[in-house]
Amino acid sequence: MNNPLDTSLFDKAVAFATQAHSGTERRGKGYPYILHPMEAAVIVATLTNDQEMLAAAILHDTVEDTDVSMDQIRELFGNRVAELVQHETAPLPDNVPWRTRKEAQLTQLVHAPYDSKVVALGDKLSNMRTLASDYKAVGDQLWSRFHAPNGKDDLAWYYHSLAEALSELLGTAAYQEFVNLVDEVFNT
Repeated sequence: MNNPLDTSLFDKAVAFATQAHSGTERRGKGYPYILHPMEAAVIVATLTNDQEMLAAAILHDTVEDTDVSMDQIRELFGNRVAELVQHETAPLPDNVPWRTRKEAQLTQLVHAPYDSKVVALGDKLSNMRTLASDYKAVGDQLWSRFHAPNGKDDLAWYYHSLAEALSELLGTAAYQEFVNLVDEVFNT
């Protein structure tokens, strides 16, 4: 008889993130924001069953987008989960220019450990799936929704740079899907 998978840490992370994101919606989508972290966790689950990585995928936006602190994440979920979430958290405040923030995020990601890149891929692939779907629906009107000063050109630079930063995951289906979507959206 197989031992059941211990999902207690993941279950706790799902409940915590759901509460932290309660009442918020995905930018202009009309559905609960928590669906994005859940999709990110599903993507990560295609690469690993590591419960700390799955918990980090669910929690990846709680520090950046809610009033949750990194100390709370560390206290409730441990050092490793906190470190994985930290690699997904933008290191600079919103008043710093867009490109400067993205360059700092990319530098952080390039130097991040493999496990952090897996969590980041879950997030970025989820974002890219939404971006590709929206682009098919509204075309170039999509770019006005973003804070990037040069619209599609800036986002193309950023997503191509993400693909390069995550290239250690080249042999995975999730990475291939990410690169294909980036090419589909930004090389048209």
